[in-house]
Amino acid sequence: MPETAENVIDLLLSQHDEIRRLASNVEENSGQVRKDAFDRLRELLAVHETAEEEIVHPFARRAMGDRSHVVDDRLEEENKAKSVLSDLEKMDLDSADFQETFSDFHKDLEAHATNEEKKEFPDIRKNATPEQLRGMAKAFRAAEAVAPTHPHPGVESPTKNVVLGPMAAIADRVRDAIGKARG
Repeated sequence: MPETAENVIDLLLSQHDEIRRLASNVEENSGQVRKDAFDRLRELLAVHETAEEEIVHPFARRAMGDRSHVVDDRLEEENKAKSVLSDLEKMDLDSADFQETFSDFHKDLEAHATNEEKKEFPDIRKNATPEQLRGMAKAFRAAEAVAPTHPHPGVESPTKNVVLGPMAAIADRVRDAIGKARG
């Protein structure tokens, strides 16, 4: 589907599929293959969750009304995931500790994605016009383009993402460039 016709739910579902594929690659492989998959997963999760927190969750909260606690539960899951992902970044990717921690993280990641897909996305789809769904997809892509590429636990609100996100994103992108330059 061309990006101009894409709606935010289809975009999110596509990214969830990619996240699941990358997480499985991390868990099933070792060495450079694991490192490459983990680096891509970490970056995708960081930008994906930031964009969700800025664009998707606020709309879902309004759409759900008195059921907005569902969004609070997703934000709590995301904060926990950012903390674990930050810890995983510091580990030896081929260590038993990494494998055990990542296996638990992978299960939590799957539960989180399923919760969004079953408890949040239907309300968004039901309450948004096609134009809003396309507009959210464009806004989501724009938010991803300037989002941090590493997890930053404690930055789960749209306000914190807007205030702290750009500085973190610049620092992360410099960090990524230095890491690539070092090989």
